[in-house]
This record gives sequence, structure tokens and C-alpha cells, in this order.
Amino acid sequence: MSIIQEFREFAVKGNMIDLAVGVIIGGAFGKIVDSLVKDIIMPLITVITGGGVDFTQKFVVLGNNPDNLQSLDALQKAGVNVLTYGNFLTILINFIILAWVVFLMVKLINRMRRKQEEAPAAPAPTPEDIALLREIRDELKNRPQV
Repeated sequence: MSIIQEFREFAVKGNMIDLAVGVIIGGAFGKIVDSLVKDIIMPLITVITGGGVDFTQKFVVLGNNPDNLQSLDALQKAGVNVLTYGNFLTILINFIILAWVVFLMVKLINRMRRKQEEAPAAPAPTPEDIALLREIRDELKNRPQV
């Protein structure tokens, strides 16, 4: 078997295609979570905390700030060492939301699996030889005895 044939078998297996679909959907889902945090949750947190909180602009200047720059963009463009903890907080919130959603999905899938396992299986059909023997038995019972 050539390496190309082996690769073709590997690539078209169900698991490989399922994985590819999962990665694509996961990437799209990550963008949805990013938007949820950036466009919905963070503005709500800003309103709750008094309107002045924007985590993306939270930072600490490490070292010298020779031009006394105040904005994060200007500091980064000037090459000043900056600890951007606000960006980390935003990404952490994204992760927590994503992990929670995945947890709920796994929990739902496990519950569905348990219900399927708990459902009693239909009794197996009686084999033909057993059914035939039962018919013979019943006929013998119904025969008048001599």
C-alpha cells in the first residue's frame, strides 16, 4: 500500500472528518464567545461599575516612560514595557464562559446517553427453533390423550 493510499484512508475516516468539523465549529464558536464578552458582558460590567471601566485599557507601565505617555497604544508604539492586565482579564472571562458552555454541553450529552442506556432494550426475537418447539408443545397439550 502506497503512502498516498494510506493517507487517503486516514483522511476520509469518520474520525478525521469529525475532528475537522469540530475545529471549524470551535473556531466560529470562539468568535461568538469573544463577541459576547466584548459586546455584551463588558459593557454591562462597565455600567455596573459606574461607567468608567474598560478592561482593555487597564495596564501598568513597567520601567521608564520617558515621554510621559498615557495611552496603551502610544506606550506600546514607543516600545515601553507595559503589563496589560486588562487584556488578560478579558481573555480570562472569555475562557470561563467558553469552559462553562462546554461543561453544560458535555453534561447534556451525558444525560442523553444515560437515558438511552436506561431505556430497556426490546426483547430479542424468539429463535425459530424455540418457536417451533413451543408450537409442538402446545399441539401436544391440545391433543386428546389416548
